[in-house]
Amino acid sequence: MYFLSLRFSLASLCLLILFLPAFRRLPRRRLISGLRGGLLTGLFLWSGYVLQTFGLHYTSAGNSGFLTGLYIVLVPVIGAVVYRQRPSLREIFGLALAAAGMLLMTLPDGGSRFAINFGDLLTIACAVAFAFHLLVLGHFSKRESVEAVALGQIACAGALSTISLAVEKPAAHWSGGVVMAIVLTAVFATALAFALQTWGQKHTTPTRTALIFALEPVFALVTAWFFGEAVRGVAVLGGALILAGILAVELRRGKGAA
Repeated sequence: MYFLSLRFSLASLCLLILFLPAFRRLPRRRLISGLRGGLLTGLFLWSGYVLQTFGLHYTSAGNSGFLTGLYIVLVPVIGAVVYRQRPSLREIFGLALAAAGMLLMTLPDGGSRFAINFGDLLTIACAVAFAFHLLVLGHFSKRESVEAVALGQIACAGALSTISLAVEKPAAHWSGGVVMAIVLTAVFATALAFALQTWGQKHTTPTRTALIFALEPVFALVTAWFFGEAVRGVAVLGGALILAGILAVELRRGKGAA
């Protein structure tokens, strides 16, 4: 919680400085409305991070990666129920390919017997929270100020993490590496990444966002290979399926195709 508090608080400061000119031009009513939407979005974002972190305490990293990837399938299902946003057949086909690829890339222990434990249940709840985050962010980014929503969600996550320090006593072994990790995750993996995601979801659907996010293990695979780690053939096949799923959705026939 201490790390998340520092990370999201620093990221909030960065976004506030970045978007200050836009906030000054924005009508007060729109600013407040956008921040309110960001607060609800941030609640799901923070819940996902916390559930995933505590889940990792009780389960393996392989299980966590596999179960967290369930949000790819959950997004269109929850979207159809809550927002009546039914995915197209093209999107369903692409999601099926990407889900199969994610399974191959993240299945624990190369496909050995998988038993559900308490940490796995927490991680499944994390996947649900991340699915709702994508859907709620997509809802508000299309209706409110992108800058206000982006800041609101990160500030909410920072505030909730800070409040949680009343339960979990802050502790840290400070070093240059720790400081660098906080700065890098706050500036690039939080402020910049979520600002771009909020803007991007203004122009696309949550289902396609989830599909694109499936590229995360593909980038991890390429990075591992670049730095000399051994790469399993099944992981390469999984990455190929994810790419095929994205191409199946994004390659349109003709300029006017949906």
